[in-house]
Amino acid sequence: MRYVFLGMLFFVGFTAYGQSAFAKAEKLYRNKQYEKALVAFEKLYEQDKNNLDVIERIGDIAGHRKDFKTAMSYYKVLVEEKPNDAHYNFKYGGSMGLYAKGASKFKALGMLDDIKYYLKKAAKLDPNHIESRHALSQLYCELPGIVGGSISKSRSYADDLLKISPVDGHLAHGFIDEYEEDYEAAINSYTKAVETGGSLLTYRRLAAVYADKLDQKSMALDVLREAAKTHGEASLKKEIEQLESELAVGD
Repeated sequence: MRYVFLGMLFFVGFTAYGQSAFAKAEKLYRNKQYEKALVAFEKLYEQDKNNLDVIERIGDIAGHRKDFKTAMSYYKVLVEEKPNDAHYNFKYGGSMGLYAKGASKFKALGMLDDIKYYLKKAAKLDPNHIESRHALSQLYCELPGIVGGSISKSRSYADDLLKISPVDGHLAHGFIDEYEEDYEAAINSYTKAVETGGSLLTYRRLAAVYADKLDQKSMALDVLREAAKTHGEASLKKEIEQLESELAVGD
């Protein structure tokens, strides 16, 4: 009985250690210290190669490093273990899509059916899955018609997003508007996104159309200054200063 008790004590102690180590690794990841986080998660992976949370994080870090081939290999394990998990299907299909963007056209075309399959499966498994619908909307927008691209399908997924998360729907429509070079429509879509969500991303998308597409930098500056009232990020301050400098040179 004594040996059984000692064995249980060891197991509990090891589990507590694993949880603590995961929490520390996760904190590094959340703080965007990806290199240190990778070392920590790889140590956890050596201890337990079946821990799906660890496998997911190693894949996530590979994605942040733009090593999409490695990310795919880890996400594939997740999908094989849990084929009906919407988020795992999204991550696998999404990483394939990002890898395909940097691959040859021939290789990318060969991956297209799988990319669609896993993204669509994610959307089907979870009717409220935002990321998969964003990815599908962008995919159908950017694909040439000859290989299945369709603005109407892209708009359809953007419309789905409007019902689930209005701000994401407006952002998706804005992306399509930009792709079609309808910049007034893009301004309208991104303005709605700002009004609906107000995240820094929405302001930046709107400002970028003014600055980069319409060369209306003063309007872009107004948008970023408005964003600064609620978002105090240092990077935003630098963007404002850069635009102010460019406008001063123009004067």
